[in-house]
Amino acid sequence: MKVAITGATGFVGSHLVQQLHSLGYQIIVLTRNPDRGRRVFPVANYPQLEIVGYTPTESGSWEDAIAGCDGVVNLAGAPIADERWTEARKQELYQSRVIQTEKLVLACTKATRQPQVLVSTSAIGYYGTSETATFDESSPPGNDFLANLCQQWEAAAAPVKNSDIRLVILRFGIVLGMGGALGKMLTPFKLFAGGPLGSGKQWFSWIHISDLVNLIRFSLENPQVEGVLNATAPNPVRMNELCQQMGQIMNRPSWLPVPSFALEMLLGDAAIVVLEGQQVLPLRPQSYNFPYQYSTVKPALEEILA
Repeated sequence: MKVAITGATGFVGSHLVQQLHSLGYQIIVLTRNPDRGRRVFPVANYPQLEIVGYTPTESGSWEDAIAGCDGVVNLAGAPIADERWTEARKQELYQSRVIQTEKLVLACTKATRQPQVLVSTSAIGYYGTSETATFDESSPPGNDFLANLCQQWEAAAAPVKNSDIRLVILRFGIVLGMGGALGKMLTPFKLFAGGPLGSGKQWFSWIHISDLVNLIRFSLENPQVEGVLNATAPNPVRMNELCQQMGQIMNRPSWLPVPSFALEMLLGDAAIVVLEGQQVLPLRPQSYNFPYQYSTVKPALEEILA
């Protein structure tokens, strides 16, 4: 297949490109920073990869690169929980997801030869937060900032279906790998000061990076897969259990909690991403018999940390 990918130089995108390239895919990387793209994906190692510069929120000549692609994977978006949610930051989160997706959909629909499938990203923040509820793909959305952002993000992708382009929306859980959210949690453990964030009772719906990459490829390659899928493992855990497993695997204490007020001082409203969680089940990937490599958290963490 020939696939165009946005957000390819990020944590998930770089893993995806590595796997798809190893399988013989032709890859077009749409990136705001072509120089960085060439550093991340040097031509000597990625001979079947093309770097195309683009401005995500503007139409332009980059749209021509979509024509002739079999699929498009949309992973672009500013990090959710790296900064306080000021009004300016909220606008950046909106622009980098909603407006960018609108422009990408327009490029797909007006291509001289349209892609067969768009795999677009959303997040389990769609459901809001709860310590007691269980959510699956049929659950209604929440009503906080992140839930509203996810709804708009998904709505921006929906018009692609009017052109008979298959649409798959993956609601990402917290991705476990050497980097991303887990990488930020490791530092206290290495300093013998690890422990749960906040109360420890909040749900942590996760997915191993290998399973996420495989789920994206599964969505590209299987014409029967469409609609919304929760990109999470079948067995979410509470924060306490996650940190206990991390401590055991790293042979480090895991009892020293990070107090909620410290995260709130640092991240403001964005602290909700780690202080409040949701128990999310991937019923639709399971209905397609998607083969998880890591369905429980201990083997997933052992693969990453041991």
